[in-house]
Amino acid sequence: MSAALRIENVSVSFGGVSALDEVSADFPQGKIIGIIGPNGAGKTTLLNVICQMSPPDKGEVFLGERRLTGMKPNQVAALGLRRTFQASQLFAGMTVLENMMTGLHLMSTTGLFGAVFRTRRMRDEEAEMRRRAMEALDYVGFAHFAHRPGNALSFGQQRIVEIARTLIYEPKVVLLDEPAVGLSVNRVAELDALLRRIRDERGVTLVMIEHVIRLVMEVSDHIVVLSSGRKIAEGDPSAVRNDPTVVEAYLGHQAHA
Repeated sequence: MSAALRIENVSVSFGGVSALDEVSADFPQGKIIGIIGPNGAGKTTLLNVICQMSPPDKGEVFLGERRLTGMKPNQVAALGLRRTFQASQLFAGMTVLENMMTGLHLMSTTGLFGAVFRTRRMRDEEAEMRRRAMEALDYVGFAHFAHRPGNALSFGQQRIVEIARTLIYEPKVVLLDEPAVGLSVNRVAELDALLRRIRDERGVTLVMIEHVIRLVMEVSDHIVVLSSGRKIAEGDPSAVRNDPTVVEAYLGHQAHA
């Protein structure tokens, strides 16, 4: 199976401290990949490297056969790679629908003149952006929240809105940074179902950092395990769950806790 995303020998240091050390991995096309590891393992740094928010000191990142290393984050996004963050990225002064439409102006072809004078072409583009935003909200079951203020939603609901916002752009790969944070047990089950739908119906490759191990083990097709900036294991959930190195470095500590 071809890799949607590939990282080769990636290393990153901050102030002489190694955050990632020679990490390599292939992320299969159209699959859900879980990235797990203890706090400080380098998981968020790895996502930052993939989307070029934090260029590596060494190594390469590829989206399909396209080399991403050295690109700007907006250039990477334009190629079909999107991400969510640990903290909510919704603007409090906007409705959910307006938050969904944030960034869609980059797709506009009418320019400054059209925006200032509200030309017919500009109005048509705006209507299309609104339609796509509503379609994405409906896909995640949140259409009824469209006209509510973004800050009126719970933190967990805002995370789902952020996932919906990535879908507007018809991405090839979506990076999810702890999507289950703030979700109740029932909401985690709904997130599980949503991630499977996105994979199965849209063919999107999902790369997920998550500390809710039950979710990772149930929904992931492939798992990469980091510890102290190094990859210590990867494989399907069954193989990772029973890997003695993983149990010692991470899963055993969680079970004990």
